[in-house]
Amino acid sequence: MSKPRIVVTRHVYQEALDHLAPHFHVTHNQSDQAYTLDEWIALLCQHHGALTMGIEPVNEQVLSACPNLRICANLSVGYNNFDVPAMTRHKVVATNAPDVLTETTADFGFALMMATARRITEGENYIRRGDWHKWKLDFFCGAEVHGSTLGIIGMGRIGQAIARRAAHGFGMKVIYHNRSRLAPDLEAACKASYVHKEALLQTADHVVLVVPYSKEAHHTIGAAELALMKPSATLVNIARGGIVDDLALAQALQSGQIAAAGLDVFEGEPKVHPELLKCHNVVLTPHIASSTKSTRLGMAMLAANNLISFFNEGRVLTPLNPEVLP
Repeated sequence: MSKPRIVVTRHVYQEALDHLAPHFHVTHNQSDQAYTLDEWIALLCQHHGALTMGIEPVNEQVLSACPNLRICANLSVGYNNFDVPAMTRHKVVATNAPDVLTETTADFGFALMMATARRITEGENYIRRGDWHKWKLDFFCGAEVHGSTLGIIGMGRIGQAIARRAAHGFGMKVIYHNRSRLAPDLEAACKASYVHKEALLQTADHVVLVVPYSKEAHHTIGAAELALMKPSATLVNIARGGIVDDLALAQALQSGQIAAAGLDVFEGEPKVHPELLKCHNVVLTPHIASSTKSTRLGMAMLAANNLISFFNEGRVLTPLNPEVLP
């Protein structure tokens, strides 16, 4: 029996390709060229499965053109590139890569919040411009982190991991908002209290966004929400671009409506809104919250193992639509 054909859509570690090779005819993209939609459809329709990066769309248009497609395994935990109901209708299995990146992403989210609060990027740029000539008492005064109030919007695995760091490591008061309230034992482990979104925005000294992207979550933070925040507050987004209205945020930063922001994700990335680039009080990073070698390799191997398990055993490790499975 011939091996199934799979496509790996972007550059991955060679270890992942070597892991896939005994099981599949693999089409790789180690040159890391982005596809147009037409190129993507023309490529995918020749394959039975795909290891996707959370970028390539798998929607009704794509699925209708790919009748032989049986599974798409996202390397990322987010899957807003997938139209899961459409995949279910076409009997295409969808998987993602949760858990393996939780602690690494939480480390980065907390680091980005601290860099934002303590104005680290501003201080570095000041030195690089050659502007540092003397020390002053009120030099780059930032916001306290220890003992302050952290508000987390989106209390999944990563949100909980950030809450534990904040409460247990920095003595922060943790409040959160989520679509559904956590079980009492999870709240206790995180030392976190549930509040409504408006109360969180009005109360928190630092707001961290870890909510998955959906149409309903689009612009979870816009002009109205920013207006509720303290002038001394900071906002950090490690969720997905589109969760924040980037233009409204830039205007809030420029006007002093909030003190600072830290962003790892952007609307329309890799493009960044030009108004954000004008802001001195924003820390910008290029979607790297999960970027350590061991974590990114773990994500790739989990996606690969989903493909292997599906074609060899008829099951997957992290299904998004398990009803499609045999």
